[in-house]
Amino acid sequence: MLNLPGLPLLLQSIVSGLLMGGVYSLVAVGLSLIFGVMRIINFAHGSFMMLGMFTTYWLYVLLGVDPYLSLLFSIPLLFVIGLLAEHFLIEKVLAAPEHNQLLLTLGLSMFIENFALLVWSPNYRTLNIPYVNKAATVGTVMISYPKVIAFIFAIVLTAALYSFLKRTDLGKAIRAASEEKEGALTVGINLKRIYYIAFGIGTACVGAAGTLTAPFFYVNPHVGGIFVITAFVIVVLGGMGNLIGALVGGLIIGLAESVGAAFIPGQLKQFIIYFIFILVLLFKPEGLFGRASE
Repeated sequence: MLNLPGLPLLLQSIVSGLLMGGVYSLVAVGLSLIFGVMRIINFAHGSFMMLGMFTTYWLYVLLGVDPYLSLLFSIPLLFVIGLLAEHFLIEKVLAAPEHNQLLLTLGLSMFIENFALLVWSPNYRTLNIPYVNKAATVGTVMISYPKVIAFIFAIVLTAALYSFLKRTDLGKAIRAASEEKEGALTVGINLKRIYYIAFGIGTACVGAAGTLTAPFFYVNPHVGGIFVITAFVIVVLGGMGNLIGALVGGLIIGLAESVGAAFIPGQLKQFIIYFIFILVLLFKPEGLFGRASE
């Protein structure tokens, strides 16, 4: 049954949805970059996010490192983990059939999650940070400080990645490998090196998203699965491999999820996401910013 929310609740839902959408965007940007360059669907993306969350959690619990300062650790750590995963696993199946690639990344995800269960147990953990429950009030709308910080960092990191791809020689090489592999090889671009870096950057992005989410979300070995499905929907919505599309798609999905929850029972809010997903597949399968197949 639909609920009819009042204006205060609707405004609250819009603000909360946009803030969460920024984090969704950062998750999807990493996934979109990996697909755009390597044409591989990475089911382990959510598990890498979980590792970013646990990195932030343990740095705070054991060493007292502020969660947002832990970005200085989680980003390079997940970048290196991404490099190693690409070198020892992903590289072996790039020329294999797509179902082999899917099975490998799914198996990698299961291995990471079960390893986390073995080491850290299935317990739900939260960060007890003094400022995590603080919020500003604008009229009737409460704005969570951690979500605002996460939104700002997510937008800044996405903008920095976009600028890197547009302005640097390495970024242009990544774009060339994404758009025309044969042409990239012709001008001497080392595709193997580009794949390492692209996968590392995509993994670093989702690791950063994990760090930004940890202050206001629970930490658990299975938490990545919640975000990776949403990220896939965003990537399809924005256009596979399009970073701007991932950013805009994340904001749209965050907004739709939050506002939809104001109209329908909370446990059914995922229905909105999948409904949008089906509509995109039916009427614009290339996505909002994607190019239609010839």
